[in-house]
Amino acid sequence: MRGTASGSCAVALALLLAPAVLAARPVSVGYDSPAALRGLHVLATVAPLHVAEVSATDVGALRGRAGIRWIRSTVDRRRLGQALVGAGHGVATAEWQFTATRANLVPASVQRAASTITIAVVDTGADLTTPELAAKSPTTYNAVTGADTVSDATGHGTFVASVAGGAVSSGAVLQGFGGDAQLMIVQANREAEVFDDVDEAAGIVWAVDHGARIVNLSIGGAQTSQVEKDAIRYAIVHGVLVVAAAGNTGLGGNVKSYPAALVGTHGLAIASSTSTGKRASFSTVARYVSLAAPGVRVLGATVAAASTSDFPRATLAADGLYAYGTGTSYSAPQVAGAAALVWAANPSLTADGVIAILEQTASGAGKWNAGTGYGVLDVAAAVARALGVPAPAKR
Repeated sequence: MRGTASGSCAVALALLLAPAVLAARPVSVGYDSPAALRGLHVLATVAPLHVAEVSATDVGALRGRAGIRWIRSTVDRRRLGQALVGAGHGVATAEWQFTATRANLVPASVQRAASTITIAVVDTGADLTTPELAAKSPTTYNAVTGADTVSDATGHGTFVASVAGGAVSSGAVLQGFGGDAQLMIVQANREAEVFDDVDEAAGIVWAVDHGARIVNLSIGGAQTSQVEKDAIRYAIVHGVLVVAAAGNTGLGGNVKSYPAALVGTHGLAIASSTSTGKRASFSTVARYVSLAAPGVRVLGATVAAASTSDFPRATLAADGLYAYGTGTSYSAPQVAGAAALVWAANPSLTADGVIAILEQTASGAGKWNAGTGYGVLDVAAAVARALGVPAPAKR
């Protein structure tokens, strides 16, 4: 008995003295060549950026590994929609965003010509059975799995895609802002609500490499990272227009939202406006804001699993599921769609040229402010400027 007790004490002492088992955590790394990743638990790679996400238990050892240039904690990205704000922001018609931005005055010929432009929506995926999206037969990619199968558990990606480039089809009532622009659905979330900067970057890079002219990012967070900066730069260098939601912190200190704060003068950061053309109270006020678009009770398509507080349902006499969304998430895709129309109207434009036209024709008449940038989007005026013809008279 004495020997058993002694043995038990020895085991207990050994356990106490043993080093604690370190929990693995995901980090992003910059690497010189794929050889630097051998033997590591690699979760994702973004080869054109020489970036990977790895699961590491000993970051110190990883830091001393040959060929590893830098190591950073991953950064979460969340969708920039929110539960519907006060009833004081109500609007009279279902698709008020079209008349408010005069998108309803764009010539049909320009809407048809937009079929040469591809808008990528890097988001939570999409329900491809939604009538407006099914009619477009979008290109799809899942940045997490590497496959072409996408889905949408939250309804956010479906909503954003329908606003940017939904098509009028049998059984559908919602027309996207981009006319006949092609859609690219890039799913980047590992969980229903959250994805990280590496998956975001992988989605952006894939979209750029596969023909997207415009990348919509209705996502954000309070921190940025090297990989996110590199992905935005990659898109800009390749002549792709990045459109990002400006953020919903107007009632919470106007905290910067990334990636919107990264796009600079070579991209567009979009605020939300109300039905009266004012800044929506939740919309972030910041020096990086480019212009505004309707962001309160915007109509879009969604999925049955979507939260009814985030997406109050719209009762419409049609197949498909429609809802109202509030937030800069839903302002950004209106501008992404408008950019496709401007590019269709004048294919010789560069991304910077499209940006200049959208800003110069917005409601601010060339004057900038931190709330709505150059003012509220005017699609008809922007398209007319691209065509070199007078804009339709305002009523």
